[in-house]
Amino acid sequence: MLDPSSSEEESDELLEEERQDVLVAAGGSSQRSLPPPSRDSRGREAGAARAASPSPSVLSEGREEQERLQREEREKRLRLQLYVFIARCIAHPFNAKQPTDMARRQQKLNKQQLQILKERFQAFLNGETQIVADEAFCNAVRSYYEVFLKSDRVARMVHSGGCSASDFRDVFKKNIEKRVRSLPEIDGLSKETVLSSWLAKYDAIYRGEEDFCKQPNRMALSAVSELILSKEQLYEMFQQILGIKKLEHQLIYNACQLDNGDEQAAQIRRELDGRLQLAEQMARERKFPKFVTREMENTYIEELRSSVNLLMANLESLPVSKGGPEFKLQKLKRSQNSAFLDIGDENEVQLSKSDVVLSFTLEIVIMEVQGLKSVAPNRIVYCTMEVEGGEKLQTDQAEASRPQWGTQGDFTTTHPRPVVKVKLFTESTGVLALEDKELGRVVLYPTSNSPKSPDLHKMIVPKNSQDSDLKIKLAVRMDKPPHMKHCGYLYALGQKVWKRWKKRYFVLVQVSQYTFAMCSYREKKSEPQELMQLEGYTVDYTAPHTGLQGGRMFFNAVKEGDTVIFASDDEQDRILWVQAMYRATGQSYKPIPASQAQKMNPKGGNVNTEISPLYADRGQKHGMDEFISANPCKFDHASLFRLLQRQTLDHRLNDSYSCLGWFSPGQVFVLDEYCARYGVRGCHRHLCYLSELIEHSENGSVIDPTLLHYSFAFCASHVHGNRPDGIGTVSVEEKERFEEIKDRLSSLLENQISHFRYCFPFGRPEGALKATLSLLERVLMKDIATPIPAEEVKKVVRKCLEKAALINYTRLTEYAKIEETMNQATPARKLEEVLHLAELCIEVLQQNEEHHSEAFAWWPELLAEHAEKFLSLYSVDMDSALEAQPQDSWDSFPLFQLLNNALRNDTFLCNGKFHKHLQEIFVPMVIRYIDLMESSIAQSIHRGLEQESWQPVKSITNSLPNVALPKVPSLPLNLPQIPSFTTPTWMTSLYDFTNGSATSEDLFWKLDALQMFVFDLHWPEPEFAGHLEQRLKLMATDMIEACVKRTRIAFELKLQKMNKTTDLRIPSSLCTMFNVLVDAKKQTAKLCILDGGQEFASQWQQYHSKIDDLVEESVKEIISLLVSKVVSVLEGVLSKLSRYDEGTFFSSLVSFTVKAAAKYVDVPKPGMDLADTYIMFVRQNQDILREKVNEEMYIEKLFDQWYSNSMKVICMWLADRLDVQLHIYQLKTLIKIVKKTYRDFRLQGVLEGTLNSKTYDTVHSRLTVEEATVSVTDGGGLQGITMKDSDEEEG
Repeated sequence: MLDPSSSEEESDELLEEERQDVLVAAGGSSQRSLPPPSRDSRGREAGAARAASPSPSVLSEGREEQERLQREEREKRLRLQLYVFIARCIAHPFNAKQPTDMARRQQKLNKQQLQILKERFQAFLNGETQIVADEAFCNAVRSYYEVFLKSDRVARMVHSGGCSASDFRDVFKKNIEKRVRSLPEIDGLSKETVLSSWLAKYDAIYRGEEDFCKQPNRMALSAVSELILSKEQLYEMFQQILGIKKLEHQLIYNACQLDNGDEQAAQIRRELDGRLQLAEQMARERKFPKFVTREMENTYIEELRSSVNLLMANLESLPVSKGGPEFKLQKLKRSQNSAFLDIGDENEVQLSKSDVVLSFTLEIVIMEVQGLKSVAPNRIVYCTMEVEGGEKLQTDQAEASRPQWGTQGDFTTTHPRPVVKVKLFTESTGVLALEDKELGRVVLYPTSNSPKSPDLHKMIVPKNSQDSDLKIKLAVRMDKPPHMKHCGYLYALGQKVWKRWKKRYFVLVQVSQYTFAMCSYREKKSEPQELMQLEGYTVDYTAPHTGLQGGRMFFNAVKEGDTVIFASDDEQDRILWVQAMYRATGQSYKPIPASQAQKMNPKGGNVNTEISPLYADRGQKHGMDEFISANPCKFDHASLFRLLQRQTLDHRLNDSYSCLGWFSPGQVFVLDEYCARYGVRGCHRHLCYLSELIEHSENGSVIDPTLLHYSFAFCASHVHGNRPDGIGTVSVEEKERFEEIKDRLSSLLENQISHFRYCFPFGRPEGALKATLSLLERVLMKDIATPIPAEEVKKVVRKCLEKAALINYTRLTEYAKIEETMNQATPARKLEEVLHLAELCIEVLQQNEEHHSEAFAWWPELLAEHAEKFLSLYSVDMDSALEAQPQDSWDSFPLFQLLNNALRNDTFLCNGKFHKHLQEIFVPMVIRYIDLMESSIAQSIHRGLEQESWQPVKSITNSLPNVALPKVPSLPLNLPQIPSFTTPTWMTSLYDFTNGSATSEDLFWKLDALQMFVFDLHWPEPEFAGHLEQRLKLMATDMIEACVKRTRIAFELKLQKMNKTTDLRIPSSLCTMFNVLVDAKKQTAKLCILDGGQEFASQWQQYHSKIDDLVEESVKEIISLLVSKVVSVLEGVLSKLSRYDEGTFFSSLVSFTVKAAAKYVDVPKPGMDLADTYIMFVRQNQDILREKVNEEMYIEKLFDQWYSNSMKVICMWLADRLDVQLHIYQLKTLIKIVKKTYRDFRLQGVLEGTLNSKTYDTVHSRLTVEEATVSVTDGGGLQGITMKDSDEEEG
């Protein structure tokens, strides 16, 4: 018997050399060799090896070769023996079936396929495919290619065999779901449609140019392993697993009669009987495995009996069929009759004669009749056929000259010995004939063993018939019912039945899988005359009995208290009867004829072989008899199953599916059947499975933690007495092995959690990390009922994540090669490397959050602690690089922005330990930067306004919110420079107008850029962020106030230097100053307003209102100054008109001169030059203001005041001449000035209410009256100039 605890160390020593040449399984696990077949031989060999093994240097090559050959021979023999047992399980399963509810495994990707996949995606990105895609999809594919496909972790996962095409697609889908959700909504195009379209394009890229219509003619076995396999496919699979040759399988198949269901069922019955006998022997000798408690010994015997009884019930529930049970078994029904199962039960169920009634089908085919002479050739003849006791059938009619039919009649009967009658008739021609004339008949007595081919039978003819040699050719075929195992004629003599020696017709009937009966039948009887149940009998060959007459070859069936002697007429018939009864009795002894026993054992001895005599010579010839005849009950099936499961798992991990350690349905079926049939304990099975899975996982294979969890839970439940499979006994070996497995599994799980980024890259396999954490919690439990405190689990996971932080950062720095750079690089290079390393660190943290945070959802704070530990390792390199930077260098601000933007949005990392450390480093730098920039801006305002030319410049105030601040030449500071850039198209609209001066634009841009810079820092600490904001707002307020005051002063000085004539044209410098104040008003709202949530909001609003009031007052003042200036020009024009007042010397002189001259020549009238000049002045200055001042509101205010003040000046001038009639020249000039002024200002948008003011109405009324007066007194009139509205007036 094999040693159940066979040492793996010895096996490893034997195979140490051979392992170098063995194929390496996926993930690095090597295929292990098989242990030796037996404990004794193994111990002797190991002992001999230890006793006689000198150092390797003195071993001869011949001895090594001999040992190697012996070792290979032992392994080969054990594989063959194991294959015999497996083949029997496949041939006649009665406990298990192939599961149909297992998860379908995907085809795994290999390294070559991964490389092809990379090339296809690279070709797509290079535009070498015909797949049309938008920019968003290309960006998604590029990210997928760079981050996922090119990752060394993915390559490692592919190498380990745990990655399928489905995993690749799921990662891409998860990646694009976030991208698609972030896209803007498009009318008529849902995001689900976009997602489906992107996945379809991904599939097109993945497939490439492959033609999937071309399928191979025959799928490889590994490709169909996920399907429900036939027996032939299972045989082929386990031939590959155990290294069995096709010829060896064929020899075993034939010798074991694997296609004979009766033989296989009989083999099972013998095995079960042997297991019961072993249990009884164990109970008698008290030789038990070592259990945890002695009380379990008796329970163990009961469990053995119970398991055998259960197998008997399963076998009993199988239907009795001719070809054995169907391969795809339905759910087995448990027998309710336990009396059938108990071999030793005295109250056996006795069969009645009605229990063994059989049903037969007969086919009678009538071919032709020969020798018919008594009937005229043209007469009609026909035949009838009947089975006595049943219906009668008739053939077609035929002419007597050609009596041929070929007609078949089908009958059903319950008679094992039916009587068949066939008659030949001819039609009677007589008028009074009532019946046709019978020409002949034949009576047959067929059996199931009768010949099936057509044969001639002599017919019995009536007396005086001329047809003395009348024959009929027919065939009678009588089938053999499935539960009729053998039949024929035997002589029999028994003590209880068949008490008289005579020849009888016997039938061996199988009532159920465990119930057989030997029945004797008479003719035309459906029930047996006598029957004998074969249960408990032993059949064997015997010598001839001289006192019995009849029969030549004898055999008997013996039972306590009864002996039945049988005899047949020939040897072959006796062999067939003994074989059939041997299968039925279930006896362990195999009867062998004396002649064959002499051939197989010429020296004489006890030969116990279980091969069929028909195949004995063939099996012995090829050396298979030893394996076929081996008694399964004498083997240690626990060790054999361990070997079988190991080889099966190695084969499974090397097939084309990403199985993650799960067996295929066919493999599960065979292993289940083996365990049930040969009594392998469930705990032993799962302990071996766990051991193998852990070893493969340690060597790099990807194993599903759910599978580990299932097997571990089963073993834990068994060891702690919960009976997961109904077994209540726990051996010491099982408990010790469980504790060992538990320690190994705990170490493995902790190692996987510490390497979670590399054991579960990108969250693959799906849910594996979460299942690993769940399994760890289960492993840490002291027993199955008491849950472990959450803090203990948390403590272990925290320790693992601390290790993970160090592992992840170490591998990241190795990938970035940071150590080499940091030692010898320049400060700028160090900063560049640290910035790149920060990007990698952020990417790692983002991947952890995206792919692994769900698994750590129970302890999110632990993942945050892991991130803090990870960042603390990074801070060492960061601090080193920052310390190396020169003073007042601002190149490190992008590093702060990068890290801060990643940390501030994280609930757990925001203002965490590393985040605070980062702020502590950059607070002095930010303050120093703002101080220097404030000084720089103040100096630029002072010097810029002193040298300001007030020429308008293009505005870029709002176009570069994120550029660095400019360097001030006057200060010896190392401030960042503005980078050169190309103007984007969306900024061209900003250049369509002129704005403020160079100094003001520079000021506003610097203030805006500085505030945007600080805003982009997104300082996470609220108090310091508020302080920075307040300080910058105050700075902006002070700077703008200084700019406004200086601009107002410059405006007033510039205005004073301008003349007051109609030649006055407002210079662009004044417009620029106006624009500066307008911009100051706008920038104040942007640069000087704080959020209302501050504590000092009311105080700040009061302070801000001052700058608003200052700007507003300044704008009002310059509008007033400018209006005063342009109105003074009107006053000058009116002063010129005053010369024509009545009563003045100039007026009299002009009137006299004109009248005197008019007597002699045509004197030209005074022209409208003064009015035209003023109107031109107004219009051109309106155009200048409209073009160069950018604020419409202030333009309208200026025009309102200008118009109103102009009307007031005219009104006052007219009021001073209320009692005096206006000179015609004055009237014409004023009318034109007033009308054109009204029209021009109306065109400029002055409102009707302002235009038609009381002042204007007064002026309009006065001028209308004056016009009427002149039209009466002066015949010449006003020459078309009138206060009436007219579209024909000159412009």
